[in-house]
Amino acid sequence: MTTDSAQPSHAQPAMGTSADRPLAPETLVVDLGRPDRAHDAPLNPPVVFTSTFIGTEDITADDYGYARFGNPTWDPFESALATLEGAKLPGLVFASGLAAISAALETVAPGGTVIMPEHCYMGALSGAGATAASGRFDLVTVDIADTEAVLAAVRTATAAHATATSGADSQTGGAQDAAGTERAVLLWIESPTNPMLEVADMPALITGAHAAGAYVCVDNTFATPLVQKPLEMDADLVVHSATKYIAGHSDVVLGAVLTSREDLREAVLTRRSIHGGIAGPMEVWLGLRGLRTMALRVERSMSNAQLLAERLADLAEVVPGMSVRYPGLPTDPGHARAAAQMSGGFGSIICVDMGSAEAAVRVAEAVRLFTPATSLGGVESLIERRRRHAAEPESVPAGLLRLSIGIEHVEDLWDDLRSAIQD
Repeated sequence: MTTDSAQPSHAQPAMGTSADRPLAPETLVVDLGRPDRAHDAPLNPPVVFTSTFIGTEDITADDYGYARFGNPTWDPFESALATLEGAKLPGLVFASGLAAISAALETVAPGGTVIMPEHCYMGALSGAGATAASGRFDLVTVDIADTEAVLAAVRTATAAHATATSGADSQTGGAQDAAGTERAVLLWIESPTNPMLEVADMPALITGAHAAGAYVCVDNTFATPLVQKPLEMDADLVVHSATKYIAGHSDVVLGAVLTSREDLREAVLTRRSIHGGIAGPMEVWLGLRGLRTMALRVERSMSNAQLLAERLADLAEVVPGMSVRYPGLPTDPGHARAAAQMSGGFGSIICVDMGSAEAAVRVAEAVRLFTPATSLGGVESLIERRRRHAAEPESVPAGLLRLSIGIEHVEDLWDDLRSAIQD
């Protein structure tokens, strides 16, 4: 075997063009990842259940070799995600969103720095914090909506690493490893953030981070590639909890990493192969099946979210202590940025601060159609008081409810929310 990171390179070629124009994303989610057309061929790719692949020759990157390195069921899903995100290389599927996040964080050079939003997915923040506590890298948290402050933190970190590298070179008489300088500082972006829905100026942050010598990873779970494409803004990495909008039915746990950089893909692939954060073939097959309806689901849930946010904002004017955050509201602090960066809508997450934990719990217990549960991005609408999680930052208001809007009839959702808040 040539390398523990071996994976087949025969993922399907990316589709996306017709005779006259590129295919629309709504078409791509239905069309991507299909087997080649032939008489009696299946319309859907089969599920391959195996741990073992037959062979006597040396294993190369074109071989599966062993199920920890690859599986034919992964290929169409990884290729479809890459096309949707605009990645030049096949994606990499993981057992969970957090496994994908962990692999992306591991691309930082030892002794490097990760700059992360103070409000972001708590699994990412907690994981980065634990890794920083071990001494693997330094962690700096920032207000991702404050562009100048974020870029100042990036410049400070890159300057410090450049000084340290220069000093090490002068002592050893040689250059540092390329990864030690080129991947010393990672800027991690969520936009909109989880759960506060702050909106980052992604083009400015990505351009500024690169100018300072850092690289950038964007968690695109909330927006999905149907709404924004960070790689087309020149981000280096994109991560997804594919559990959410991509799979879309609250029945599988999956993650994914996308990149157009060979060095980063190889680093993430090696991490997956060696540490074994692989997804089962059935879960990946279900993820691809969920992808087929993602455009319809996201369109409907965003439409529902926009109307509900507008009505909730009106309701907040007469309910003491209540406030609403949603990028689609013209009064929202992130509205202008979101309108410039997001396409077709503003996501399907609404945050409602009821002013106190007691008021938030009362609403979460009073709803009948919304389900009080963690997670998001499924066909059903969910509601959760985020500070019930001990790991959620204290800067998240105690009375904050995160609403994941589903595809139910919007008037039914509104009646449920209104009565829970007012009755």
